Amino acid sequence: MRGLKVLVVVMGIMLVVGFAVLVAAVIGKTSRSGSMPTPTRTFANTAIDIPHGASVEAMTIAVDRLVLALALPQGDRQLVIIDLGSGVRVGTIDLHHSP
Repeated sequence: MRGLKVLVVVMGIMLVVGFAVLVAAVIGKTSRSGSMPTPTRTFANTAIDIPHGASVEAMTIAVDRLVLALALPQGDRQLVIIDLGSGVRVGTIDLHHSP
């Protein structure tokens, strides 16, 4: 009977210590993953040319791209895609009205 009491006490202590270790691990992972990563690349001021008379209607950002929706003076639309890592224009997509 004495051996059973010792076994119950030892297992109770192991249970409490195991729970404390589990809580400490969860708190440690949560505090590390909650911080925002700092940008590793920066670029100097970059000028992006848009057509004369065009206006920016909307901007959309993705992980590494910026998309500018332009309204052209002729009534057409154009999308300008910019790489956020380098600030360079990746390309354009012309949107025309179908006849």
